[in-house]
Parts: sequence; structure tokens; C-alpha cells
Amino acid sequence: MSKNTLTYSETADKDLLISLENQAKAVIEELCEKAKLKKGSLVVVGCSSSEICGEKLGTDSNLAIAQAVFKGIYGVLKEREINLATQCCEHLNRAIIIEQEVAEKNNYEIVNVVPQPKAGGSFSTTAYKEFKNAVAVEEIKADAGIDIGGTLIGMHIKKVAVPIHLENRHIGEAIVLAARTRPKFVGGSRAVYDENLL
Repeated sequence: MSKNTLTYSETADKDLLISLENQAKAVIEELCEKAKLKKGSLVVVGCSSSEICGEKLGTDSNLAIAQAVFKGIYGVLKEREINLATQCCEHLNRAIIIEQEVAEKNNYEIVNVVPQPKAGGSFSTTAYKEFKNAVAVEEIKADAGIDIGGTLIGMHIKKVAVPIHLENRHIGEAIVLAARTRPKFVGGSRAVYDENLL
């Protein structure tokens, strides 16, 4: 373990949890602004609590850390009436946890799995418990997304994904990457494009 690595226990320090919640809030607020997300948009979040703790992806799942980060993200999105989808880990083939209403509205096929900290991840386990009517689906097409700790959310984002360079680039020790989407350009050299959709 490096000198700068943070070490968290499952019963993490209250100040640390508040700090992580605030970092998560700052990241999601920045995404909402830079991606120009609207009411009803869908945001996918992949989150490694292990990476937040400074450990290798998938090696130190931590519910307390995941709950703090989830609280920060979900609170902001709920207030803005933006839908949250959480990506499970590779042990569940990166399935998505989402509200049943959102799944049905978008005709996403519901599958049967309940995420656990080491089979789905602590963040999706938290979402499954906190959502009003949580369900799992295999794939979605989100309007934007946040990858906390190298979880590879790209398979769940609409084409065309555009990277967003965040000022808030870390939650704990984890690197945070973000993307928004834009409509595909069609046409040739004579085509004119709507600047509002770029």
C-alpha cells in the first residue's frame, strides 16, 4: 500500500463519509451542468468502492463508502428529476440496476438478479436497497455517465459519447471519468448542423 493510500474500514469515519458524499455531489452537479441534462434524462454510474479506498478494482468492496457516494449522487439526481442507473461489476456481466418504472418506460427487458457487495458491487447493492422498485436489466442507453474507478460504463451509453473534462476528478482515491452524448452527425459536406445539439 502506498504512503498516500487512504484506508477505510467498513465502519468508516463519519467525517470521511461526509467528505466522500460531498465529493460525489460535486461530481454529479458538474456532470448535470456540463452535459445539460434535463428532467427525465438517464445517467449511468459505475462505481468501485475498492478504488475509492485506494485498493485494486474488485478487491475491497465497502458498503459504507458506496452508501456515502450513492447518497451524494442520488440526492442531486432525484432533486433534478433525473433517473439513475447503476452498473454492476463484471461478475454480473455489468448488468444495470434501475427503477422498474424507468425500465418499463424504455422497454428494457428485466432480468432476475440481486446484486451483492462481491457479486454486483457495493454501489449497485446500495441502489437495489434504496430505489423504490429496483430491477435489473442487461443493457440501457444512457444520456450521460460517470465512471468512478475504471468500471467501463461505455457499453451503457448512447452513441455518440463525448468525454467531459471534470474539474472534480476524484472521489477518494478513485479517478472519475464522465461522458455525455450527442446525436450522430449525418449527411455530407453540404450538411448543416444544429448548434444546440452539439
